[in-house]
Amino acid sequence: MQPTADPAPAVTRRAVTDDETRAASRRWWDGDADDYQAEHGAFLGDADLVWCPEGLREADARLLGDVSGRRVLELGCGAAAGARWLAGRGAGVVAMDLSAGMLRHARLASDRSGIPVPLVQADGLALPFGAATFDIVCTAFGTVPFVADSQSVMREVARVLRPGGRWVFSITHPMRWVFLDDPGEAGLMAVQSYFDRRPYVEQDDDGVPVYVEQHRTLGDRVRELVAAGFVLRDLVEPEWPEGHEQVWGQWSPLRGQIFPGTAIFVAELP
Repeated sequence: MQPTADPAPAVTRRAVTDDETRAASRRWWDGDADDYQAEHGAFLGDADLVWCPEGLREADARLLGDVSGRRVLELGCGAAAGARWLAGRGAGVVAMDLSAGMLRHARLASDRSGIPVPLVQADGLALPFGAATFDIVCTAFGTVPFVADSQSVMREVARVLRPGGRWVFSITHPMRWVFLDDPGEAGLMAVQSYFDRRPYVEQDDDGVPVYVEQHRTLGDRVRELVAAGFVLRDLVEPEWPEGHEQVWGQWSPLRGQIFPGTAIFVAELP
């Protein structure tokens, strides 16, 4: 959930605007794209849809249903491994991200895999698509936690979906915000209020946010979906699989065997 940088910025919990959040996210992910792909690229693959650090793959979970012939938008696509996996299964895919640095890696991975997908640089609060354009919208840890007004993201997704369309997104499980971001024993102690919705903010010496991540409770997320017109079909909390020993930030076998690290919301537009 919360990365580190060198030199380490000051960490706080405080309100931020959408403009501050947008600027911080673009700057962070542009600057971190190379390191992120170097560390996690092999785990995510060039053409695979992995929902979470627990390693749940869409090939096994099938949360999106049959994608063949469907129009799909991947929000916060990063290097767009999920979009290429979907394209390989017959979907008409568009991959979108705020970060030019991450989209650069998406182009490189398309060249390596031989699976090109259209790439769009845009803001999740103002999707550059017409109404009822897509059958499915999805994101694995993209967009939703990185905007101050996530309710607007839900409305935008509802706008671009056709009736009967599906919206699936994974985020850090909200209960994880109770604990420190530590994959070891220190990360097993509850130290923060679950109900403190102030975002996690890393800021420079001038107080300018350089990384922002938002917290909402499970109930908040459900209410956001319902208010945007969605029906919640499932809430998946992946268990830590036996034999999976990889540590990813605060995700680890130690913590994953005790409480969930990821929540995946599966919703449909009536």
